[in-house]
Amino acid sequence: MTRAYNFCAGPATLPEEVLRQARDEMLDWQGSGMSVMEMSHRSDEFVSIAETAERDLRELAGVSDDYAVLFMQGGASSQFATIPLNLMAADGSADYVNTGIWSKKAIAEASRYGKVNVVASSEEGGFTTVPDQSQWDCSVEASYLHYTPNETIGGLEFDFVPDSGPVPLVADMSSTMLSRPVDVSKFGLIYAGAQKNIGPSGLVTVIIRKDLLGHARRETPTMMNYQVIADNGSMYNTPATYSWYLAGLVFKWLKAQGGVEAIGQLNQRKASKLYNFIDDSDFYANPIAPRFRSWMNVPFTLAEDSLNNDFLAGANARGLLNLKGHRSVGGMRASLYNAMPEAGVDALIDYMAEFARERG
Repeated sequence: MTRAYNFCAGPATLPEEVLRQARDEMLDWQGSGMSVMEMSHRSDEFVSIAETAERDLRELAGVSDDYAVLFMQGGASSQFATIPLNLMAADGSADYVNTGIWSKKAIAEASRYGKVNVVASSEEGGFTTVPDQSQWDCSVEASYLHYTPNETIGGLEFDFVPDSGPVPLVADMSSTMLSRPVDVSKFGLIYAGAQKNIGPSGLVTVIIRKDLLGHARRETPTMMNYQVIADNGSMYNTPATYSWYLAGLVFKWLKAQGGVEAIGQLNQRKASKLYNFIDDSDFYANPIAPRFRSWMNVPFTLAEDSLNNDFLAGANARGLLNLKGHRSVGGMRASLYNAMPEAGVDALIDYMAEFARERG
């Protein structure tokens, strides 16, 4: 049987070793007689799972004791409202950088709760580049500066961490968290939906500097108050226990691969292979400025849109799954998250070369 490779942008492929361990532990976790899905979140068994997952995440990402690590629900999109409610006063403002669809969604949601200043945007150029920070119109009065390091839909990625000065820097790292080393100390808050590099959907991790806790507005729902979540060990209510457990398995797997340093080198190599093939072809194209091409999400177009359906049908027959681009941009998109093996990228390139020879 042909090995299948899942290039979905999210929920994304998970390490096979993790899936096998979850399968083996499905009915009986470590002799407890219970599946993790049926454990009380207050039980000693699950508390040990949760504490180990947090400890491993801190080790992998280099998170100091100056930060709280939260495991919340609602995905990254829920954070679009949670962040301004916790960090921006009712009469305050926040700075946002617009580099794609997810940036726009964050801006639209935050605008419901206060004044949003779009300090830079690459929309006029079709979101194919990142504005030079020297041109950003930031304010030292802003409650925070928000940006999206990687736009999964457009495949646009920052190759630098913005300098926000005394203003807390907030980043949506849903598609880049744990994909390479990052200096967490440069950020006030990092949030990441789990379903790309961390685990299954239903979970969002939040890393927040502790001095930013305790400033939620009065109207903030209890379940969205970072201080409440931190004070209760992310268990103010029943958390997404199985997603949390699977995330912990992914963290163990990532440590076994050599951590974020090793996985970062692999991710860079995978992306370079695919981009080099695209650039050397007159049949495929990528619209993003080379400096800002995403390691995680590689969009590409064919010489003729009329060939898209044939390309996808052939890819599916080869076990190269979920390559259809987002409906807003069309074309194709290959997501190369941590769990995508290099062999999957090689298989995709081989198919792309064959298709180009036959149909080009």
